[in-house]
Amino acid sequence: MRKIRKGDIVKVISGNDRGKRGEVMKIFAEKERIIVKGVAMITRHQRPTARQREGGIIEREGTINQSNVLVVCPVCDKPTRVGFSIQEDGGKMRMCKQCQGTFD
Repeated sequence: MRKIRKGDIVKVISGNDRGKRGEVMKIFAEKERIIVKGVAMITRHQRPTARQREGGIIEREGTINQSNVLVVCPVCDKPTRVGFSIQEDGGKMRMCKQCQGTFD
C-alpha cells in the first residue's frame, strides 16, 4: 500500500516550488516520482503534427520526487507524515500521524 495516491492533496517541502499545494495527477512508482497539478511547470516547444494542429510553446507539469512532498490531512488541514492502522476486519487504512484521522 502506497503512502501517496492519485487524487491526494500534497504540499511541496523542498525545491523551487516549496510551499505550493496541489493534487497528485499521476504516480510513477518504479521511478518514485509524481506529477502534481500546478507544480514544477516545464515548457515544451511543440511542432504542429497531424494529431495536434497547434504548435508553439506549451507549459505542462513535470515530475518531482515523492520524497519532496507531504500529504495534507483532510481532517486537520496540515501537511503530515502518513501512518497505517490495522482495522478489525484485517484491512489497512492510512492515517495522519498528528491528529490520528484517516485519509480513506
